[in-house]
Amino acid sequence: MLLHGVAFAERGPVTNLPLPRYVSLKASEGNVRRGPSLTHRIDWVFKRRDMPLLITAEHGHWRRVEDRDGAGGWVHYTLLSGNRTVIVEKDMLDLRAKPNETAPVVANLELGVIANLVKCNETWCRLSADGYKGWVSREDLWGIANGENGN
Repeated sequence: MLLHGVAFAERGPVTNLPLPRYVSLKASEGNVRRGPSLTHRIDWVFKRRDMPLLITAEHGHWRRVEDRDGAGGWVHYTLLSGNRTVIVEKDMLDLRAKPNETAPVVANLELGVIANLVKCNETWCRLSADGYKGWVSREDLWGIANGENGN
């Protein structure tokens, strides 16, 4: 499987987990540094707990991450979680009771909402957001790779 031109068969030298891979921000704030150490300058701070991030490299206790806009840097691994989340990329996205275009709408999700990813099939993902659970088209999400099932 390819993501950003990188094969998922590649493994991280530290964790032996696939690279690239999606994770989420565990903390409510996370310093993003220019390089993989505390001596490197902080370029900015991520401020959205549970925000999905893409790990593209590993070095010791540091992970190189990118957000949905492609902005990236190095963060300490303790700021990251394996809990999967996604960002809604379409305003007022229908959250449906079943993975079907004709299923009843449970809620509408606003553009930029962060939701917990439960699982996916080829075209639909089951999400949990703000007490609501349901299915959305996977093409309207950021935080899951093509061919990945999310669990």
